[in-house]
Amino acid sequence: MKFIINLLITAVAAYALSELLDPHVSIDTFTTAIIFALVLAVLNALVKPILIILTLPITLVTLGLFLLIINIIIIKLADYFVSGFHVHGWLWALIFSLLLSLFTSLLHKLEQNIK
Repeated sequence: MKFIINLLITAVAAYALSELLDPHVSIDTFTTAIIFALVLAVLNALVKPILIILTLPITLVTLGLFLLIINIIIIKLADYFVSGFHVHGWLWALIFSLLLSLFTSLLHKLEQNIK
């Protein structure tokens, strides 16, 4: 049940951000936002840890700032796999990933306060 709630929170945040960042980030429908959230969860669970391990030396040298590049790569991979979700450029992928993290955190806090 918690996974579904997290998925819906991510979908709502992503869909809202696509409206806010239009035309640079677009999600066609809320169904696409749910698919995006699912793909993002899979990429974060499977691909992101591998990228972090492979880039550990550069991540350490940049004091963790290289993790932003990894977030951009994850968003661009989701863009590649999910039709109906488009991010135009690396800068917008960075902005979207930062705002998505912020919005999902805020929505999780709100959800916890409601309980």
